[in-house]
Amino acid sequence: QPQLVESGGGLVQPGGSLRLSCKASGFSIETYSVGWFRQAPGLEREGVSCITESGGSKEYAASVNGRFTISRDNAKNTVYLQMNSLKPEDATTYYCAATRSGYCNFVIGLYNHWGQGTQVTVSS
Repeated sequence: QPQLVESGGGLVQPGGSLRLSCKASGFSIETYSVGWFRQAPGLEREGVSCITESGGSKEYAASVNGRFTISRDNAKNTVYLQMNSLKPEDATTYYCAATRSGYCNFVIGLYNHWGQGTQVTVSS
């Protein structure tokens, strides 16, 4: 059963950092591009960052560019999202997802597998 499990969320003060992890099981993530999305209550899910299979191409939403860094360790079947300089508006649930589309994108319908989400809270 293909599965993605996010971890690393939690409570952090504004300006702080968190590293989210997305671990795959039941399939090899090295043949998938992976995206991180976030969704606040009542709002649409939005793309945050994505990375291609080899890690050679990465994309970031304008709102996080320069603060977040996506990376992957295919040997560990895991993708990471390093989040620095966190702001209160970054607080929400973060999801990772995997796509066989072969390129980096934020098209939700192209993603085959989704995690259950991890909560990020930014508050003093």
